[in-house]
Amino acid sequence: MHIVLAPDSYKGSLSSIQVCEQMKKAIHAGNPNDIVVCKPMADGGEGTLESMLYSAGGEKVYVSCTGPLGEKRTSWYVLLRDGTAVIECANVAGLLLVPASHRHPDHVTTYGIGEMIAHALDSGCTNLMITLGGSSSNDGGLGMLQALGMQAYDCKGDEVGIYGVDLFDVQTVDFSRLHEKLHQSVIYIASDVENPLTGPKGASYVYGPQKGATSEQVRRYDEALAHYGACVEAKCSQSLMMQPGAGAAGGLGFALMVLGGEIRSGANLVAEMIGLKEAIEDADVVITGEGQSDDQTAYGKAPSYVAELAREHNVPTILLSGSLAGDRTKLNDRFTACFSIVPGPATLTECMERAKEYIYQSTYQVRNIWSCKKDRD
Repeated sequence: MHIVLAPDSYKGSLSSIQVCEQMKKAIHAGNPNDIVVCKPMADGGEGTLESMLYSAGGEKVYVSCTGPLGEKRTSWYVLLRDGTAVIECANVAGLLLVPASHRHPDHVTTYGIGEMIAHALDSGCTNLMITLGGSSSNDGGLGMLQALGMQAYDCKGDEVGIYGVDLFDVQTVDFSRLHEKLHQSVIYIASDVENPLTGPKGASYVYGPQKGATSEQVRRYDEALAHYGACVEAKCSQSLMMQPGAGAAGGLGFALMVLGGEIRSGANLVAEMIGLKEAIEDADVVITGEGQSDDQTAYGKAPSYVAELAREHNVPTILLSGSLAGDRTKLNDRFTACFSIVPGPATLTECMERAKEYIYQSTYQVRNIWSCKKDRD
C-alpha cells in the first residue's frame, strides 16, 4: 500500500511530526513493505515551523529579538530551499511564551516579529510567509510596524512606546522611514481567522479575554484600535480595518495587510509548501488527525484541507483524532471514516500521557482493514 500521513498536532500532547512517527511505526509493523510518506501538517499556529522544516527542507535562522514582554530572546525562522522565509508569530510573541500570571494586553509587544521580518529582508529574502496563530498581543501590529520603521506619535508629538498600552496614545503615524525592501517583497499571511479589526467580532472582543483583558479593557482596546486603524488608513490611503482577517493575532493581520500582505488559508499555504498535493496523487489512502475534531474541523482546519485535496484525487481519507465531538454527520461529509484513538473511558491526563500508544494501536487497526480490502481486490 501507498499511504500518506498528514496529521496536525495533538495540541498539548504531540507534535504533528511525532504523530507521523507513531503512525508510520504502526503501519510498518503490519507490513514493512508499505510505502509511507510523512507530511506533518499545520495551519499557521504552533508547530508550523517544525512541520515546514521537516517536509520542505531548509535551515533554521537564529535571530536575537524582542520577546512578547520586551525581554531579549533568541528565536528563529525557517529559510526554505526556494528562498522563502517562514516566520511563526507564536515562536516570537506567542501566548505560550508569556506566563499565565503576566498575560495582559497592556504589557506585551509584537516588536520582535518586525525584527524577524527585517532580518529576513536584510538577508535578501523577497518572499515571506508569516503565520499568525497563537499570538499574545492586541496591539494592531503597532510594535511590529515600529520595528520596520513606522513612527507613531502622541498628542505632544513624542514617539509612543512599543507595548499594547501605548496604543492608547497614538495620534498620528508616519511611514516615510519604512524598511526600504518591503516594497520589493511578497508577503503571505497564513491565517484562517476572518475577524475584522474592530467591532463585536473584532480582535478585542473575540480574542482579548483569552489574552488577559477584562470586559472594560476589551471595550477600551476596541476603541483604541479603531482610532489607531483610522490613523494608519489615512496615511496609507487604504480601507483595511473591516477586511476579513484584519483582526487576526490581535490586529497583526491588519498591520501586515498595510504592508501589502495577502491573507491565505494557513493549511492551504503549508500544504503548498510541503508538496502535499503531489504526495496524495499516488496514494491509496490518506490518514490525518488532530487533538479534537468537531463541527469546526470542516472550517479551515488542517485535517479538513487534507481531506479536500484527497477527494480531488479520489483518495479515501481516514481521520484519527484524540476525540470526536459535535455533529458526526459533518465530519463524515468530509472524511471517509472517523475514529477516536481513545480505546475506552479515561481521564484527559491519561489520554495525553498515553497518546503515542493510542495513536499506534489505532493506526495499526485501521491499516489492517485497508490491507485486508486490498488483498481481496
